[in-house]
Amino acid sequence: MVSERLRAKLNEQIQKEFYSAYLYLSMEAYFLSQNLDGFANWFHIQAQEERDHAMLIFDYLNRVGAKIELGAIEAPPTDFASPEEVLQKTVEHERLVTRSIYDLFDLASEEKDHKTVMFLQWFVNEQVEEEENAEKNLASFRFVKDDPKGILLLDREMAARVYTPITSTNSQQ
Repeated sequence: MVSERLRAKLNEQIQKEFYSAYLYLSMEAYFLSQNLDGFANWFHIQAQEERDHAMLIFDYLNRVGAKIELGAIEAPPTDFASPEEVLQKTVEHERLVTRSIYDLFDLASEEKDHKTVMFLQWFVNEQVEEEENAEKNLASFRFVKDDPKGILLLDREMAARVYTPITSTNSQQ
């Protein structure tokens, strides 16, 4: 059984993951308005992945018999000054999510809840990839930001991203 404190924090993480999806949908909408459909595609897939993350936690709570309580999701920002600002906010947001996952991991470790520690290990590993991708996107944009041809090439590269659903097999590796 998961402690009440850990259960509450896991429920909060579900809310944070759904907020992340909502934030990335807002960013997708921004890029669509800028006719940067490749960037929009990248954020659309990012939103799908964040929903998957929320559902992994939802399913975990259900599997361990813990009460699931869904909280309100705050509206994300909808106005952005530039593509660079969006990409910078993405890096910052992923760092916040990483901190939240680490806090959950630390709490589960402190409580000696080994099954939850093992479950959260996937999220720790996933955040390495999430931050790396966000940082690479920002660095790539900064490299070409004054070159319209470079932006279009980057947009084309981001259009190639394909959604891969999370399965119980790849979430346990």
